[in-house]
Amino acid sequence: MRKHSALNNSLYSAPNIESEVFELKLSKKFGELQPSGMSKIFQAVAAVDGVCNLGIGEPDFVTESDIIEAAMNDAKNGYTHYPPLSGYLDVKDAVCNYWERHHGMKYNPDEVFMAVGGVQSLWLGLQALLDPGDEVICVEPCFGAYFPQVEWTGGKVVHLSTHEKNGFAATPEEIESVITPKTKAIILCSPNNPTGMVMKKEQMEKIAEVIEKHDLFVFSDEIYESLVFDGKFISFASIHGMRERTLVMGGLSKSHCMTGWRIGYSMGHKDFIRLISLLSANQTYCLSSVGQRASLYALNFHDEKLAGRREIFRERLEYVAGRLNNIKGITCAKPEGAMYLFPNITGTGKTSEEFFKTLLYDWKVAIVPGNTFGSCGEGYIRIACTQSMDVLAEGMDRIEKAVKTGIRE
Repeated sequence: MRKHSALNNSLYSAPNIESEVFELKLSKKFGELQPSGMSKIFQAVAAVDGVCNLGIGEPDFVTESDIIEAAMNDAKNGYTHYPPLSGYLDVKDAVCNYWERHHGMKYNPDEVFMAVGGVQSLWLGLQALLDPGDEVICVEPCFGAYFPQVEWTGGKVVHLSTHEKNGFAATPEEIESVITPKTKAIILCSPNNPTGMVMKKEQMEKIAEVIEKHDLFVFSDEIYESLVFDGKFISFASIHGMRERTLVMGGLSKSHCMTGWRIGYSMGHKDFIRLISLLSANQTYCLSSVGQRASLYALNFHDEKLAGRREIFRERLEYVAGRLNNIKGITCAKPEGAMYLFPNITGTGKTSEEFFKTLLYDWKVAIVPGNTFGSCGEGYIRIACTQSMDVLAEGMDRIEKAVKTGIRE
C-alpha cells in the first residue's frame, strides 16, 4: 500500500528552491496593506487574559430564540436556494413597513437593497457614485472603516473635524469650508459611533441647505436608529430635499442583536439601488437566504423587544456616565443614543493611546482610544456599554483605581 506521508511522498515534499524561485508579486494597491487601527486594538486585547472588555460594539444579548426558530423553519421549508440579487420581496417589504411604522418614512421595495451587513452598503454605494479623484467628506469622529472604503473605491477622504462644544455635529460653515469642485459626497452618522451623539433636526436642515447648494450626495449611516433615548430618531433622508440624494444605511445587527447574521440594508433612489444590486452580483452575489428569513420575522414581530433593550442601554449608559463624571480628570456628556460614551480624558494629562495601554496592560480593561476615529478624537476614549451591569461596574472600578494611581506613559 502506498503511504501518503509528507515525508515519503513527493506530492507533499518541499519544492526544489535551487532550481526555481517563485516571487509572489502582490498588488501595488493592497500588497502592503496593514490591519486597521481598530483591528490592531482588538488583536492587542485578545492577547491579554481576564480582560474586562468595554471596547466591543456588539450587544451582549443573544439573538432571540423565536427569530432563530423562524429562520430554521423557513430553511426546512426550502429557503436554502439563491435568493433574488437585491433580496426577497417580502423581506424588503418588511424593511419598508418597519421604517414607516417607526419613523413615518415610506419606501417601496424597489428602493431597498439587502446587504451583507452595514458595511457593504457603503462599499457598494461608493463604487456606484465615485469617479477616480472624487472627494468624500468624512465627518469625524467616525467609524474608521469609512476611510479605506473611500480610498479603495478611487475616492479621496476629506477629514472634517468636529468639536464637543457643538455635540460633535458639523456646522454648515465647517462643511462648506472643505468643499471643492471635486467634492462628491459626505458621510454622516447619527446616532453616532463613537460619540453617541444624536443630530437635531435643526442641525440637519442647515446641513441640507449646504448639500443642496453644492449638489452633493449623502451616505447616512443610521444603523443605531433604534437607540435614541430622548425624543425621536430623525433620518437625514426625511429632511426636505434630501430623500433623492441620500442613501440610508441600516441593518439588524444592533437593533435586533443579530451581528453574526450579517443582515444590512440600504434605501435610496431606485436607480441607485438597481446599480448597487448589479455591483453586488459580481462580488457577493446575494445575501444569505436563511439570514433574510430571520430578518423577516424579526422586523415584523420584535418591536416590543426593541423598546425594552433601549431602556436597558439607557440605564447602562447613564450609570457609566455618572461613574466617569465622578473620576477626577474625566468628563462625560449625557448619553443621547447608540451604545457608546466618548468621555474627555484630557484632564488626566495623558493621551488616548497612553490611557488605552495603561488600562489594558496594568488594569485589564479594554477601551478604544479616541484617535482611532479621526484626529479630533485625541483626548477622548470610546466606552461601549454592551456588557452587563456587573461587568460595567467592575470596569468602572478598575478605571477609577487606575486614574487615582496615575496613568503612566
